[in-house]
Amino acid sequence: FIIPLMISSSGGEFSGSAEMAHPTPRKIIDIRPAGDPEAKVYPRSVDGPFTRWRWFFVWLTQAVFYGTCWLPWDGRQAVLFDLDARKFHLFGLVLWPQDTIYLVILMIVGALALFLFTAVAGRLWCGYSCPQTVYTEIFLWLEKLIEGDRARRIKLDAQPWSARKLAIKGGKHLAWGLFALWTGITFVGYFVPIRELVGQLASFSAGPWASFWVVFYAFATYGNAGFLREQMCRQICPYARFQFVMLDPDTLIIAYDSQRGDARGARPKGADPKVLGLGDCVDCGICVQVCPTGIDIRDGLQNECIGCAACIDACDQVMDKMNYPRGLIRYSTENAIAQRLTPASVLRRALRPRVLIYATLLVGLTLAMAWSLAHRPPLRINVEKDRNTLAREADDGAIENIYRLQILNTGDDARRLRIAVSGEAPLAVAGDTALQVPGGETGAATVVVRAEPGSLAAGAHRIVFVVDDGAEPAVSGSADARFWMP
Repeated sequence: FIIPLMISSSGGEFSGSAEMAHPTPRKIIDIRPAGDPEAKVYPRSVDGPFTRWRWFFVWLTQAVFYGTCWLPWDGRQAVLFDLDARKFHLFGLVLWPQDTIYLVILMIVGALALFLFTAVAGRLWCGYSCPQTVYTEIFLWLEKLIEGDRARRIKLDAQPWSARKLAIKGGKHLAWGLFALWTGITFVGYFVPIRELVGQLASFSAGPWASFWVVFYAFATYGNAGFLREQMCRQICPYARFQFVMLDPDTLIIAYDSQRGDARGARPKGADPKVLGLGDCVDCGICVQVCPTGIDIRDGLQNECIGCAACIDACDQVMDKMNYPRGLIRYSTENAIAQRLTPASVLRRALRPRVLIYATLLVGLTLAMAWSLAHRPPLRINVEKDRNTLAREADDGAIENIYRLQILNTGDDARRLRIAVSGEAPLAVAGDTALQVPGGETGAATVVVRAEPGSLAAGAHRIVFVVDDGAEPAVSGSADARFWMP
């Protein structure tokens, strides 16, 4: 698996020294104006608890993504969305087109989870687990590994093209391309068995659609993480636009404490900021230089902020060097900053009605889906009465009703099923009562049910069709119908 090493800040990268921006055809600035979408962002590396958490989720999500498709399960791939066979394998669970209701419920659960997390703690998903964030982190790590730290990258871009620059840039794009290609192969490997796909690609015998989607997804990864980067979060992603509908003054966000930090200004280490008429912010701009979207968090909450907390780690290091308390930039709420609330008060305000409603709906729907999956019937039976003939009299005087049964085998194995019927009086099924139904397929049978004359009063009577697997009696199902006695 291709999983990047944990990134750590070198002493030269985060030393607080000034970095010079050199002229270049594309504008390069240390602090990016919010209204300049063309300015390239060079995020500075930083180390700290939130950065380590972010990289933990990079490792976790990519280990799941790149590893799960290789897991074997009962002689097949553990997770495989087999579109050709129209069935989804999720470990021991097999879902068929008739189970699309679970996909709808899963989408609703995902939406509710997003609403809940956003209402409680803002853009946690964006900052730690969004694929755009994760792959941008990986591509930045590869870029730093090949081109060097932030200052060297800025200097390299400002230099005219030369053999050295071409080799460095070419090496970076080669690394990006190989990583993106493996990402595309892995993605398609969830729809085509991964071992077969790799063998076919290696022998140039893969089908046109499989090859197309490998290239397409590789190109999307390469473009989004290598070039679009912050533009995806700033300009394209719709979540940045409607997140403010789900935020309120008690939502946990990354906030700059202006009451403590302003007025901003440089000062010698050890100087008393109160004597100088300054706040704790030394106006170093580090919080902007580490921001992957190039914003200044000191300007307040902005839709470009993805909640990655890189500015918190950077600012805390500056506060440590100045012997000031940490937390000038921190996770807090608008009300907590304005009203100087205690952590206990912030926690109490987190349990507000909208959060409780989201949580209740999320837990309830998740439990309902889990219960439904656990109790999903192995057989689904649909009974249709022959409407052309309500009842008929056989040669021996018995009364017959005709039904058409459609039986869906929701399992993965073919089954030989038996059909029986019961009711208020002794009933019998005429003809063959056995039916062979392949896994995931629907079998149909025309069933004639007989009742002795006089055994039932005139009118409609409830009967029950029972279908089971003779080799495995636990696999069974039933359906109600009406028997018409003239």
